Amino acid sequence: MNPKKTSVTIAGKEISFETGKIARQANGSVVVCCGETMVLATACSTPDPLPDIDFLPLRVDYQEKFSSVGKTPSGFIKREGRPAERETLTSRLIDRPIRPMIKEGFYHDIQLLSYVLSYDAIHSPDVLAICAASAALCLSDIPLIKPIGAVRVGLIENTFVVNPTVDELKTSTLDLILAGTEDAVLMIEGSCQFLTEEQILQAIAIGHEAVQKICHCLHQWQQEHGKEKRLDTLHTIDPALTALVEEKAMPMLRKAATTHNKKEREKDMAAASKAIIAELTAEAHTPRFEKRDVKAALENVSSAFMRKSIFDSGIRWDGRKNTEIRPIFIEQGLLPRTHGSSLFTRGETQSIAICVLGGEHMAQRFEDLHGEGEQRFYMQYFFPPFSVGEVGRVGAPGRREIGHGKLAERALTAALPSKESFPYIIRLESNITESNGSSSMASVCGGCLALMEAGVPIQRPVSGIAMGLLLDQDRCIILSDILGVEDALGDMDFKITGDHLGITAFQMDIKVEGITIDIMRRALGQAKEGRIHILNKMLEACPKSKTMSTYAPRIETIQIKPSKIGIVIGPGGKQIRAIVEETGVDININDNGTVSLASASAEGLERAKQIILGLTAEAEIGKTYSGRLMSIVPFGFFVEILPGKEGLCHISELDVNRIEDINDYVKEKNIKIGDELQVVVQDINDRGQLKLSRKALLRQARPQAPIPA
Repeated sequence: MNPKKTSVTIAGKEISFETGKIARQANGSVVVCCGETMVLATACSTPDPLPDIDFLPLRVDYQEKFSSVGKTPSGFIKREGRPAERETLTSRLIDRPIRPMIKEGFYHDIQLLSYVLSYDAIHSPDVLAICAASAALCLSDIPLIKPIGAVRVGLIENTFVVNPTVDELKTSTLDLILAGTEDAVLMIEGSCQFLTEEQILQAIAIGHEAVQKICHCLHQWQQEHGKEKRLDTLHTIDPALTALVEEKAMPMLRKAATTHNKKEREKDMAAASKAIIAELTAEAHTPRFEKRDVKAALENVSSAFMRKSIFDSGIRWDGRKNTEIRPIFIEQGLLPRTHGSSLFTRGETQSIAICVLGGEHMAQRFEDLHGEGEQRFYMQYFFPPFSVGEVGRVGAPGRREIGHGKLAERALTAALPSKESFPYIIRLESNITESNGSSSMASVCGGCLALMEAGVPIQRPVSGIAMGLLLDQDRCIILSDILGVEDALGDMDFKITGDHLGITAFQMDIKVEGITIDIMRRALGQAKEGRIHILNKMLEACPKSKTMSTYAPRIETIQIKPSKIGIVIGPGGKQIRAIVEETGVDININDNGTVSLASASAEGLERAKQIILGLTAEAEIGKTYSGRLMSIVPFGFFVEILPGKEGLCHISELDVNRIEDINDYVKEKNIKIGDELQVVVQDINDRGQLKLSRKALLRQARPQAPIPA
C-alpha cells in the first residue's frame, strides 16, 4: 500500500486529497478531508463503449452515511434507503459541472459514487464531494478535459466568506455554490436575501479565485499520479456525413426558423429528421451511416444553423428579438376550493400553482446528518409527460423535478413573512401543464401569485427568468426568456429570480468554457430588465396579498410554561386527544411551551384555547373562581376551580352562618356533587394546597343594614 497525498489551503482551511489506500480497484478513487469531514469518491467506467448511443452515459450518486456521525437511521429499517432530497440535489451538483468536461464521443458507461464517511458538523460535505469526484476522474483513465474545483461562498456581516462553516452559514445572507475550471466558471447554484447583481458578481469572482487554486493543485497531482487517458475509443463523426446532413437538412431548418408555433415546428422537424435518418442508414445507401451518427450530425447542424440565423437576423425561431419576453397570461383564483391558486402562462410554458396553508402537522419532516427537522415552507414541482405532448412514466419525482422544485422554493423563501407574524405551514405545488422553456421560472412566478392569492403577506413579490447564450468565436448573444430548443442547442442556461431591487436565487449551467465575468454582468443586467417586466405583469393581476380564503384554517398560538406541557398532553396523550376529539382543532406543542392551534372553526379554536389555558392556569390569591363541587367531607367541600386543581373550602368558610352538621346543611341547601360554586382563593401554602372561601363572597353580596338616624 503506497498512498499518495496532496493538499490545498482555502480560506485558512486545509483540504487534503489522498489516493492509493481505499477502493484501489476503482479506475480512480480519492478521499477528501477538511477538518474531520471525509468524503470518498470513486470513478469507474466499462471496458468497452456502449453500442448505439449518442450521449454521455454518466451516472452520479451521492450518499450521506449516518454512521459518519455515529448514528443509525430512525424508522423500522436501520439502513440507508432511497436518496433523501439533499442527497439527490448534491448528486445534481456533482453531475452538472462534470458532464460538459468529459470529452465528446466517450460512450463508455461511467459511474461516479461519493460517500460521506465522517462528518464533523462543521465543514459541509457537498462541495467536498464535487472536488472529490473531480479528483477521482483526474486520476482515472476517463478523459476529463480539465480538473474541476468547487467552493461555497457566503456573505456574513457584509464580508464574503469562502467555505463558511455550517454555523456561519446560518447567519449568512448568501449561499452560493460555484464550480469551474482554472479558466472558467461552469456552474453556480444558490440563494440570497435580495442581493444586488454586483454583489453576486463579486461573490462569483471571489469564489472562482479559490476554485483556481483547487484546480491547479489537482492538475499537478494528475500529472504526477494520474493514468493515461483513454482516447482510442472516442467516437467521432465523419465530416462527410456532417456535410451531407447539412445539405439535406437545410430546407427543414429554414422552415423551422420561420415556424413560430412549437408543436408545428417540432412536427415538421421530426418528420424531416426521420426521413433523413431513414435514407442515410438504409442498406442501399452508399456509404451507410450509423443511426447515432446521423442523429448527432443533425443536432450539430441544427445548433449551428440556429446560431447563424439568430446572429444574422437578430430574430429567434419563435419570432422574438433577443431581449423580448413571451406574452404573459395570468388568472388568479382558478381553483375555488383551494386556499390559493394561480394559472401562469408565458408563451407555451404554463403552470398551475396551488398554495395550501395548515398547522404544524403539515410540516415536511426530514432526517439528515444533523438530526431530525422539519420545513415550514416547501415547494413540490410536477412535470407530467402531457406537458410536452408525450407519453411517459408517472410516479415518484425524478432528479430534475426535485431540483426544479428546490430552486423555486429557494427563490420564494426570502419573500416569506416570519413565523411570528404568519405561523402557518405553507405547501406550494407547481403543476406544469405546458412546457417550452423554463418551467422552473414559471413555477416561481405562479407560486408567488398563489401565495398572494392565499393571503400570505408577501411584502416583496418575486419573479424569475431564464437566460440563454450563443457563443460564436468573438461574438456572443444573450437571449431573454429562452425556449426549450435554445436551452438544448445553446451554450448557457442561467436562471435568476428576485424583484425590482435584488436577487433571491440563481442557477447557471455552462456547456462550454469561455464565459467571462463581463458576459455574466451583461446577462444579469438583461435578466433584471426581463425580471421587472414579468413582475409588473404579475402585479397587474395581483397588486397585493388578498384576505385569506374561508377554506383556510385559522391559526393561533399561545404560550404556556414548559413545565405545564405534560398536563396538556396527559398520560399517554389522553388529555390532548380528548381536546382534539371535542373541538376538532389540530394542536401542536413545542418544547419551549408554544402551543399552535389550527382549525377552520372559530368556535372550536376558542374552545380548545380555553381548555388549554384552564389546564395550565395557576390559582391567584384573592381571585374569584366559578368552581365545581367534587366531593363532600365532614369538614368541608373540595372544589375544582381550574382543570385538575382542587382546593378545600372548610366548613367554617361555607356560609356566613355557623354550620353544625355538614350533612344537614347539604340537605337544607339541596347541594349535590357537580354543582357550580363561586369561591375565592384565600391562601396557597408551600405545598400548593388551596384554601378557599364561599363565606367571603356571601358577605360581600349581603346588603348592608341601614345606619340608625
